[in-house]
Amino acid sequence: MRILALDPGTKRVGVAISDETRTLATPLEFIPAEPFAEFLARLKTLIREKEVGLVLVGVPRNMDGSFGPAAAQAQQFVAVLKEALTVPIHTVDERLSTVQAQRLLRAAGRRARKQKTRIDQSAAAVLLQSYLDTLGG
Repeated sequence: MRILALDPGTKRVGVAISDETRTLATPLEFIPAEPFAEFLARLKTLIREKEVGLVLVGVPRNMDGSFGPAAAQAQQFVAVLKEALTVPIHTVDERLSTVQAQRLLRAAGRRARKQKTRIDQSAAAVLLQSYLDTLGG
């Protein structure tokens, strides 16, 4: 079973997926956050088609580890997903995942400012790869 990672934002949700061996994270797509019913329908389709066994959701903590307004919003998002999905959902600290995604895109010769949707997907892949690396594969 694969792992799907979500980097929630107010406009878009970045999506990344692991390979079957749970070793490598790959940016997959972004899904518009609104309307929420359409977001949820697309998410359920991805979970079914990609045979996902776990969903990770990035929760942005403050640099001191505390939770701010964005983290509270992400926790509400997770609560709704837990009601709507049948697969397990875990949260992961996503501090600096967007910054790291921007750096990776810049290193690859891409202009990050013009590629917001690519940043969302890449940020999801960064947080997923970090999680996969902790599995000790």
